[in-house]
Amino acid sequence: MNKPAARVAAETLMKSGTSSAKRAMSISALSGFEGKNFISIDQLSNEELRGLLDLSKKYRDTYGKGSSVDPITAPKPLTGQSVSMIFQKRSTRTRVSTETGTTLLGGHALFLGPSDIQLGVNESMRDTALVLSRFNSVVLARVFSHNDILELSKHATVPVINALSDMHHPLQTLADLMALEDHFGDVRGKSLAWVGDGNNVLHDLMLGGAKLGMNIRVATPDGYEANEGVIETTKKLAAENGTEDVFLTKVASEAVKGSDVIVTDTWVSMGQESEYEKRVQEFDGYQVNASLMEQANPGAVFLHCLPRHPEEVSDEVFYSDQSLVFPEAENRMWTVMAVMAAQLGKL
Repeated sequence: MNKPAARVAAETLMKSGTSSAKRAMSISALSGFEGKNFISIDQLSNEELRGLLDLSKKYRDTYGKGSSVDPITAPKPLTGQSVSMIFQKRSTRTRVSTETGTTLLGGHALFLGPSDIQLGVNESMRDTALVLSRFNSVVLARVFSHNDILELSKHATVPVINALSDMHHPLQTLADLMALEDHFGDVRGKSLAWVGDGNNVLHDLMLGGAKLGMNIRVATPDGYEANEGVIETTKKLAAENGTEDVFLTKVASEAVKGSDVIVTDTWVSMGQESEYEKRVQEFDGYQVNASLMEQANPGAVFLHCLPRHPEEVSDEVFYSDQSLVFPEAENRMWTVMAVMAAQLGKL
């Protein structure tokens, strides 16, 4: 069987032994990703995850504000391509990163909010998927129910990107892992501690961290545990990748002890506003503050996917040198660019 041209070129470069050649080889592993949906991190092979992270870094080097590449003459691999962005739930980072990133790659993104499209209400999910597939090259959707993403991906004839559902948030995990690699280099053997709600953000971060060889430590209050199926999949990935078994606790300090990365998220997600007082009480003791960070390993860093609230993390930590929050947020653009390009075979 003939090898894909991209892989042949990458193997040729690899003989030089340069870091750029290794990155090219990694990216070439995405040659089989064309046409695939991006629903959750566990659907990626380890090689595809590595390829997406390296392609994201390549795009930052090419299109980032510190790049020496002329934006006018920079490659535009998505020229003639369009992306429909369905937003049942609003988001600053998802919308701006996708629209800007698509433009940088030469494509066009269309925002479809709740007043523009009533997904599965006035028109069935199946019909919406089939119609958008005729107009657009990719369908990105940020929804409440994970079933909506599954239904879209079932009927769409173009690749679908899960930009958030109540079960998974894979784009956020790519951005988080990219930020950690930028800071630490190789993250294998590092311990990642989650402190907070066992939610969609945690689900993919557990899966992705285990794939990269990180030890996963999770603290959640009673009644806010992560999905059991995702935990079991993470344990399986941890065993496959030679990491420690997933550590689960109800005590924040137990998860943080001996960890290199501390992560939290909002305690009250969109649609849960009526539960605010109850949740704040039940998450008492889970704020990431200086005292909690001091129990982590020296040099530990902090992540939060935003938006943040002071009850979740103190200003002292959030705006400290330990915080990677804003590089993490920037990475949302480079990673969604990589996913779209890989899905369309525009490497």
